[in-house]
Amino acid sequence: MSTFIVNLVAVALMGFIVWWFWLSRSNVLPASVSDVIEVIVENGIYSPAQIEVPQGVPVRLSFERRDPSPCAEKVLFDELGVALDLPLGKKIALVVGPLAPGEYRFSCQMQMYRGSLVVK
Repeated sequence: MSTFIVNLVAVALMGFIVWWFWLSRSNVLPASVSDVIEVIVENGIYSPAQIEVPQGVPVRLSFERRDPSPCAEKVLFDELGVALDLPLGKKIALVVGPLAPGEYRFSCQMQMYRGSLVVK
């Protein structure tokens, strides 16, 4: 009986981990052209994790790392060829674009922290 309970808890925990890292959707932030978009890196997530911006204008991002985890040390925009080091407790600015319509994903180097920049 105790083996069954342990296995049930293990399966539930695996399901939660899959949901947390790959299936959950964080808040969406629509931004205006003149905004500097603040992205906080904390507790295993980027906040906001999905950012919507208009096409044809540069996008201004400011990343602030509050999470001491080594996984949070970098943010990568693979499609844009951008990699930023994120020192703990400091804001790091990034300007990209203008970008064509589409979704540009960003993540940590292990792809556990994930977000996207959606250009409409």
